[in-house]
Amino acid sequence: MTRAGAFARMGVPVAAVAAFLLAWELAVRAWKIPAYLLPAPSVVAQALAESFGSLAASWWFTLRITLIAMALAIGSGVAIAAVFALSRTAERALSPFAVVVQVTPLVSIAPFVMILTDSPLATVIICAWLAAFFPILINTLVGLRSVDANLRDLFTLHRASPWQRLRHLLAPSALPSFLAGVRLAGGLTLIGEVSAEMVASAAGRDTGLASRILEAAFRTQIPKMFAALALVAATGVALYLATGALSRLLLRRWHESERSD
Repeated sequence: MTRAGAFARMGVPVAAVAAFLLAWELAVRAWKIPAYLLPAPSVVAQALAESFGSLAASWWFTLRITLIAMALAIGSGVAIAAVFALSRTAERALSPFAVVVQVTPLVSIAPFVMILTDSPLATVIICAWLAAFFPILINTLVGLRSVDANLRDLFTLHRASPWQRLRHLLAPSALPSFLAGVRLAGGLTLIGEVSAEMVASAAGRDTGLASRILEAAFRTQIPKMFAALALVAATGVALYLATGALSRLLLRRWHESERSD
């Protein structure tokens, strides 16, 4: 990659974010907006430094639950997509349930899950898993169904078993779509985790950033609330960048979607 390409990939986004933060800071100072309405980025940074201990512990909790739920979504989504790809009957029987789960808002599912599990932690994990499950399932299934017809006929001609067909033909073909689903699922899992934790109204030390946001809002500690929100946003960006880097690592040598300009 050339220097110009490297700057376009890294420099332009960083410069855009820096310009946004600078404009935010200047606007708050120029219009003298009080911190309890809209704190300046410098005030948010100060609140983050002062509350770093409690926020860091909550951030680690949020990240850990997000990664657990994402792993569950990947495992279950890929497994069910493989079953659907090999059996149209299974897809017709089970796909309505997957669609119902996807279109039902998490805020309405979380109370029901909490009644069943009687555990705020289990509720958060299940809801975060549900948020990421459908994109993994659909993207993987689309990839499994996007196999070249000639290659499919070749495997049929050689009497390949279903396992051989899945391993050597369907899985490589589905990899780009699967990785796109993982990239989507990272942010959705975090959204599900934060939303479910807010609905579950979890409290105490072993809780995530959503609890810190609610706690700061109730106490009118707006800079601290923004600091917790900034950590949530930074976590989402980090997950997006990590999944994007994984996609480039696995696809850049052979797939057009990750070829360098």
